[in-house]
Amino acid sequence: MNKTVFERGSVGHIRLHVLPTTRFKTFAISLYAGLPLDEQKVTTTALTPFVLRRGTESYPETTQFREQLEHLYGAGFGFDVYKRGNYQLIQFRMDTINDSFVQSEGSLLDKSFAFLGEVLTKPALENGAFRKGYVNSERESVRKKLEGIINDKIRYAAERCMEEMFKNDPYRLHPLGERSELDAITPESLYGAYQEWLQQAHLDLYVVGDTTLAEVEELVAQHFSLSRSATPQYEPEKVSLSSGEVRSVKEVLDVNQGKLNLGMRTSITYGDERYAAALLYNGVLGSYPHSKLFINVREKESLAYYASSRFDGHKGIVSIQSGIEIANYEKALQIIEAQLASMRAGEISELEMSQTKAMIRNSLLEMQDSAFEMIAYDFNRVLSGKERSAEQLLQQVEQVTVQDIVQAAEAVQLDTIYFLTGRKEE
Repeated sequence: MNKTVFERGSVGHIRLHVLPTTRFKTFAISLYAGLPLDEQKVTTTALTPFVLRRGTESYPETTQFREQLEHLYGAGFGFDVYKRGNYQLIQFRMDTINDSFVQSEGSLLDKSFAFLGEVLTKPALENGAFRKGYVNSERESVRKKLEGIINDKIRYAAERCMEEMFKNDPYRLHPLGERSELDAITPESLYGAYQEWLQQAHLDLYVVGDTTLAEVEELVAQHFSLSRSATPQYEPEKVSLSSGEVRSVKEVLDVNQGKLNLGMRTSITYGDERYAAALLYNGVLGSYPHSKLFINVREKESLAYYASSRFDGHKGIVSIQSGIEIANYEKALQIIEAQLASMRAGEISELEMSQTKAMIRNSLLEMQDSAFEMIAYDFNRVLSGKERSAEQLLQQVEQVTVQDIVQAAEAVQLDTIYFLTGRKEE
């Protein structure tokens, strides 16, 4: 019964994706709820799962909520709030042991669906709205997370670079919302926003484990009491290269180490046939310890404490992050730009090619050992509309040539240079 392809279905305008397998001792359950990034909704959407985790109709007290997970043999439950392209995503996860490994009364998968369905659709209420105490405390949780970003200067610089690069694009919004919007949120306004979110969100439910699509369809119909009128589809990002000049932004804070970040646009996205070449481009440039940025900027020149690159295939972004001595700004930028020129010139050795392909290969193979990694990979298909199995991507990666990488490099355009510097420059 160990299948490698997800089976698809739909119940109540919730898309279902089930991988029947006996490889794992647990059931991996993942529910993705996505909405377009919207300045008017981003903060209430981000706050919603924080309040939902506090209690449900059957387990209104947070202690009862947590005790129920213990009754499910210590089932794991959590959520993440992030963005992919121009979508804000909330991902709920449950990890429940397979019944055959414990002596339980009734199906643990059934109980897990009952729990997750109630978290989503039957939250703890008072006076027809969310509990005031829960909203107030979780508002502070989100506020602290947003305030904490500035204390992590590496993350802060990466966020600020993207904000500057996408000033007129929803992508500039942080998935956790805006601090300035939090105080205005009431239990009533949040509950209204939550009901609207339930109606409008793209819902994709994944299950990996010893089950069937038919069983999951039955469990969803039984435990997810939603009256939705549509099954919205994700619209893949339509990327375009900028026609303007490269923007340079300098920000001054109390830092001893400068953060030099470069934001670049690329016309290659996840759904593009050149995606494998873009993965190799990013890998040779800066994803791994053998990459050009790491070797030439950090190791040979000792100009950076760290230097790496990242490729976002859902938005069409290649970004470079580095931590440098403030006085080394000009020299570090010059050497980083030299690595970009080197990529465009096809100055890539056989060793760089083989090492990068090996790293990507290992990543794709290791993914098969994690149910949640397999889910995350398949969800790329939902977001992008591109059907590409891990095996197919691996085959494409193996076939990429230096010339393919050069063509990918030519599709990358520098857009924004962001430098976080200290108040006292040397």
